[in-house]
Amino acid sequence: MRLKKWSVYVTRKILDPAIPMISKDCNVIVANHRGRPPTRSELLKAVRNKDAILCTLSDKIDAKVMDAAGSNLKVISSYSTGVDHIDIKEATRRGIYVTFTGDILTEATADLAFALILAVSRQVIQGHELVVHKQWKYGWDPHLLLGSDVHGATIGILGLGRIGAAVARRAKGSRNFQSEEQVGAKHVAMEELLEESDFLSLHCSLNSESYHIIDKSNLRRMKKDSYVINSARGQIINETDLIKALKQRWIAGAGLDVFEKEPPSPNNPLLRMKNVVLLPHIGSATFLTRTRMAEVAAKNLLNILNQKSAIYIANK
Repeated sequence: MRLKKWSVYVTRKILDPAIPMISKDCNVIVANHRGRPPTRSELLKAVRNKDAILCTLSDKIDAKVMDAAGSNLKVISSYSTGVDHIDIKEATRRGIYVTFTGDILTEATADLAFALILAVSRQVIQGHELVVHKQWKYGWDPHLLLGSDVHGATIGILGLGRIGAAVARRAKGSRNFQSEEQVGAKHVAMEELLEESDFLSLHCSLNSESYHIIDKSNLRRMKKDSYVINSARGQIINETDLIKALKQRWIAGAGLDVFEKEPPSPNNPLLRMKNVVLLPHIGSATFLTRTRMAEVAAKNLLNILNQKSAIYIANK
């Protein structure tokens, strides 16, 4: 039996067909830490002498990781659409390709963003808990769980990229999307976006400009009956400022699929607030989407090793 050509480290077990695909041409080591990502020391040890790394957004891939991998490292394939966890500049300097899963998760994440809008505005979670905890005692009540209308409301989208446009398309109710006009969107200044939005849905990528862009000053500009929806990256919001805004009712509520620290601390005040809906970073969590992501991550990795073009590359 001939030795397989390349050595690959996969930082977490992901859905098929990724591992079987890669295993045909490579020696593959898949981390198995019972659902958690590898620790820093585990990651640095496991990447040694690897030709390729298939990572997730939980893994910080920086110069130290690249040093630990050594000169053989040719490609870092990320099982994600965002690559803010990878030092792209350093990888490019070293001639290492960085790939990602592109727009595969667009529709699933847009679905979840809209689910958060509806859940937080119509008190869906509170209603569910009322019923299952047997606290719904008197049937229909004209004052029970009064929420906010979604129809006719203004949705502000920070980041009209693939996912932001998909949310806008859902808001308009049309699947024909070519431009801002066709999704019923209007480009406005940040100040107007904050002041006019009934629902501010965040879809920008995380970078030096968007880090903590939703802070005390911008939350103060929002309407008192408005909601913040975040299915992008947790660090886009200054969580301390958001907690203050929710406590002091600068805004009506928030729907969050992402946090500054994941999972959030058990002492995080957000966990005890009734005007928020919190989800465990599941924007792309459908079987079809995660399976397609796995296939693309594997193809990206194998294409680079075979000196072909990746499907989605971050550092062209």
